[in-house]
Amino acid sequence: MPMKVILREDVPNLGKSGDLVSVKPGFGRNYLLPRKLAVLANESNVRQLAHDREVIAAQQAKLRGAAQTQAQKLEAVVVRISRKVGEQDKLFGSVTSLDIAEALAAQGLKVDRRSIHLAEPIKTTGKHAVEIRLHREVTSTIHVEVSPQA
Repeated sequence: MPMKVILREDVPNLGKSGDLVSVKPGFGRNYLLPRKLAVLANESNVRQLAHDREVIAAQQAKLRGAAQTQAQKLEAVVVRISRKVGEQDKLFGSVTSLDIAEALAAQGLKVDRRSIHLAEPIKTTGKHAVEIRLHREVTSTIHVEVSPQA
């Protein structure tokens, strides 16, 4: 029998904060509730939901604004990474989202590596466009230049 919960934060593939969703009891009891990602949907919590939606909307607007300002800063950034190169400009290894996050941190921009979206790791030299998802409504594209190590 499904368990009804109210999400307090966005949960991927489940819902956004403030949504009333049905989940399997084990998932709710063992994952959502202990991590405070959700609360049980009893009568008092459902009444509280109306007030919480306003608070959540204000939080999301603040987060979206912060993400937009960070996106504007990131648009102007070019990340330069040098790696050892073999024949035909193929890299020994690859450039991953962790490498890009560390290069951004060295330039004073803190970005979580999980928000850097690479379809697959970069394995060739040259310029590459990389998408960064800062918020569910805000994305930014940075340019990564991979060059041969001298």
